[in-house]
Amino acid sequence: MPTPPRDPKLENPLALLRQLEWRVRHAVENVLSGEYRSAFRGRGMEFDQVVKYEFGDDVRDIDWNVTARLGEPYRKKFVEEREVTVLIVFEDSPSLRFGSGAQSKREALLELAGLVMLLGAVNRDRVGFVHATPGGHVYREPVRGRGQILHAAATLLARPEPPLTDAPLELPWRFLARAAPKHSILIWLGDFPPRPKPDGWLLLQRRYQTMGFRVDDPWDRGLPPGQAFAAYDPTARRLVTLEGSAAERAAHAAWRAQRDEHWHALFPDPLGRLVVGTDQNRLDALVRFFHARMVAARH
Repeated sequence: MPTPPRDPKLENPLALLRQLEWRVRHAVENVLSGEYRSAFRGRGMEFDQVVKYEFGDDVRDIDWNVTARLGEPYRKKFVEEREVTVLIVFEDSPSLRFGSGAQSKREALLELAGLVMLLGAVNRDRVGFVHATPGGHVYREPVRGRGQILHAAATLLARPEPPLTDAPLELPWRFLARAAPKHSILIWLGDFPPRPKPDGWLLLQRRYQTMGFRVDDPWDRGLPPGQAFAAYDPTARRLVTLEGSAAERAAHAAWRAQRDEHWHALFPDPLGRLVVGTDQNRLDALVRFFHARMVAARH
């Protein structure tokens, strides 16, 4: 089957984002209950001072050395950054052009990126992006404010599909290390095929809070049952026929296992990675993801 045609909603990305915005705002104000920032920050970034412990303070902040020395409980006080900076890294590889249904993985992943940027706009964060392709990258520095973030998100969603090519796609690791302030949130969106861990990734993990978002086609999870079928492989740029044999299914299962092993190596914390299908609601998955992080931050 050929690659699905471009989703008509992405032909007018600003209109799509405005349609999604009210749903995002409702999710933040009701489901996430105003605690969205704790999903990123936990109990704060920077130590400020030691103060007397008062009823209701978090017991995990008690400084036991000072408490033992002074004979009464004292706790550490933390000061959070004044704002959150979110950097979206969209790895636009040829494999994202695949889709067994009405929507390709690329279109679904772009929608997920737009939703993340809208979350930042609703929460008054600074949001920017890096769009990486085999031909290079485009950078939009983090900005604040609904209008500017909507414009940046529309710019990302309107980026043309990169040409299908054999040229490798290398993320600009050195550039990413200075693309946002220290302690920013870096969300890497891509297809994450099985491959060695990039050398620059460890540096980014030390500098930023890192998360990974992936969109899977149903055929990524398992080959469809039944007779032989044809599918377009965007990485090989040709139509391939699969017989549905036991050997093909075993090879697919091995590929899936290798892919997940690489995925877990990049993001070992389950609360640092999100996988959502092209056949699933992206906003619902995103809300569940951040809600789980918020719950973990409170315990």
